[in-house]
Amino acid sequence: MARNITDAKSSLRCVLCAAYDGVTMTRLLAKETGPRVVDARFVAGAPTVASLPPAELSEIAFAGRSNVGKSSLLNVLMQRKSLARTSQTPGCTRQLNVFYLRTAEGFACHFVDLPGYGYAKRSKAERVEWGPMIEGYLAQRTMLRGLVLLVDLRRGIEEEERALVEFVHHARGAFPITVAATKMDKVPSSARLAALRAIRNDLPGVQVLGVSAVTGEGRAEFFLALEKSEKSENLT
Repeated sequence: MARNITDAKSSLRCVLCAAYDGVTMTRLLAKETGPRVVDARFVAGAPTVASLPPAELSEIAFAGRSNVGKSSLLNVLMQRKSLARTSQTPGCTRQLNVFYLRTAEGFACHFVDLPGYGYAKRSKAERVEWGPMIEGYLAQRTMLRGLVLLVDLRRGIEEEERALVEFVHHARGAFPITVAATKMDKVPSSARLAALRAIRNDLPGVQVLGVSAVTGEGRAEFFLALEKSEKSENLT
């Protein structure tokens, strides 16, 4: 009996493998990892909000600590290896960097990479300038449709993250904020749910999604959240 069951399972696998050719399997994998990006490019780098290009397309802002993996996540989302520059030195993003993204499904927007905060190895005067620039962008940009706040899943929420969320809520009221709990691949599977739950408890009402720039895990769910934010009509 056991041998018959094993043979039946083996036959079923053969049937399934024959039914799914390479193209079909590619499509199935694409559904698991999220939409296919057909166009992604760097648009502009701006040292001030006033020097940004005209706001003509929905924008999603990305903010987080200097070493949280912001550039790596952007590259995974845009399916490009090094469009957003990564560095071993935290704090290399020193301006507002704008990227254009379009998927095969027709979703299009601008990703705006904000300077990282925290222990960036830059001059104190330079870091002081970043605060007003980030706050000015988040409060004033008319086409801003959502904020992605990156948090290291191993560290959780700290005072800077709470302050940023409070500032955005004060400046814009009810506004789409998604926490990207990064470096999920570095946390044991058995501990991930508890770590995500702790972040949700720290920021009630804010959507929290785990994501890994190494494995691509969480990318599909993340795009659903971004598309929902892009459709928001919340304006200043």
